Amino acid sequence: MHNKYFNGVKYLTINDNDLKWGLTTTTVGFQSIKPSQDYPTKEHPSPYYFYPDYGRILQEFQLIYVTKGKGSFKSAQSDATAIEEGSIIFLFPDEWHTYRPSAKEGWDAYWIGFKGLIAGNLLDKQFLQKRAPIQNIGHNEQMVNLFQQALDIASREQTSFQPLLSGITMHLLGLIHYTVKNDAVKDKEIIHKINKARLLMQEYPFGDNRLESIAAALNMSYSWFRKLFKQYTGITPAQYQMNIKVEKAKNMLIATSMPIKEIAFTLAFESTNYFSIFFKNKTGKTPLSFRNLNRRQLNQTF
Repeated sequence: MHNKYFNGVKYLTINDNDLKWGLTTTTVGFQSIKPSQDYPTKEHPSPYYFYPDYGRILQEFQLIYVTKGKGSFKSAQSDATAIEEGSIIFLFPDEWHTYRPSAKEGWDAYWIGFKGLIAGNLLDKQFLQKRAPIQNIGHNEQMVNLFQQALDIASREQTSFQPLLSGITMHLLGLIHYTVKNDAVKDKEIIHKINKARLLMQEYPFGDNRLESIAAALNMSYSWFRKLFKQYTGITPAQYQMNIKVEKAKNMLIATSMPIKEIAFTLAFESTNYFSIFFKNKTGKTPLSFRNLNRRQLNQTF
């Protein structure tokens, strides 16, 4: 394993099968830059090597995790920004950027480079945003462990190592997203109330469990409850409640012989027709076809 006292820089070979996976890792590294040390070091080949005064443009994504020290960053869409320890820097393909550690303090930094359709989709869907290239997640042991695993795998380059590295890259991206979203909601009482609301919706999916009543039970206005719920979960309370009903409907269709009309009524859908349309939009199948398909699969299993 690599640790903070070991400088490891690895640029990886990529074959056609690696590219088909959808996410390919191009480079993994760790460097400890001492105060007043030249930066970047000569270990970086072209086109990765750059002069901080002039910057560079890459053809890939990179994320850099500064675990110690300070520095600065600037890009085509971001003004000069101070980098503190615990910061994540995102670099985007085809975008000019520059960064450097503080001459006074230096820095310790892990990085990983990647490209592929999956990364492009995360950018298109705005999970990665060029206007927000810096995120501070603090000191995160899990993040460091993932980088060290990636360095260990990359150093050996055993057969089919790229899919394994892509999994670690996705884990890193998911962990950053999870940490940033949870840090955005600092009020533990609000988190408690949202979790209580989710529990109420899970426990009482049958009948018309009005969301306004749930908000009132939590001593919140519905508009404020809806805003906080979406901020924390990514979907509105109504969407969350309907997703629960779809899962309950699936279980009832498979495990019971209840008529579809009765299932729709039990789950408080406006009508059987509305239930059928909604269910098909969510699952791609009508309730009847879903039931028949799963019944056949169960019969074949047993």
